[in-house]
Amino acid sequence: MEKPDHQHFMKEAIKQAVTALEKGEVPVGAVVVWKNKIVARAYNQMEMLRDPTAHAEMIALTQASETLAGMEEAKAEIPVKRNNQTPDHRGSLEGATLYVTLEPCPMCAGALVMTKCENLVYGARDPKAGACHSLYHITDDERLNHRVKVTGGVMAEDAKFLLGEFFKSLRKDRR
Repeated sequence: MEKPDHQHFMKEAIKQAVTALEKGEVPVGAVVVWKNKIVARAYNQMEMLRDPTAHAEMIALTQASETLAGMEEAKAEIPVKRNNQTPDHRGSLEGATLYVTLEPCPMCAGALVMTKCENLVYGARDPKAGACHSLYHITDDERLNHRVKVTGGVMAEDAKFLLGEFFKSLRKDRR
């Protein structure tokens, strides 16, 4: 299998973050890649949905699970149930990579572990809520049943710029 182009896929996640910024959301974007193809795209929608759990990562992981459950190619790689010999998907993202512009929080890092996502590639570190390198190490905690390979800092300056613009505009609005 060819090596994934982290820059290419992070650019796609940044496009999602720009959409979030345009909609007045914290500019975080995510894409899920499986076999070098994007199977899900999402951006933060907490304000729009009035849901504090509507992080880009959570939406993208849910979309990817649904997409892979419907793909014949993905079903062929999933173990079959013994009883009726049908693929048992259960939302697994084995073999998938999540690209996200900001280091995931504890909720999103936990979701990565629970979905058995293979890889995480993120842009900027999150010193206040980062749960993969900054504050916690949920994705590589040996007490959990799965670990996620993590690569941080991919196009971090681009992600930081969008976040900076968002928070600068918030400060202006409050004056």
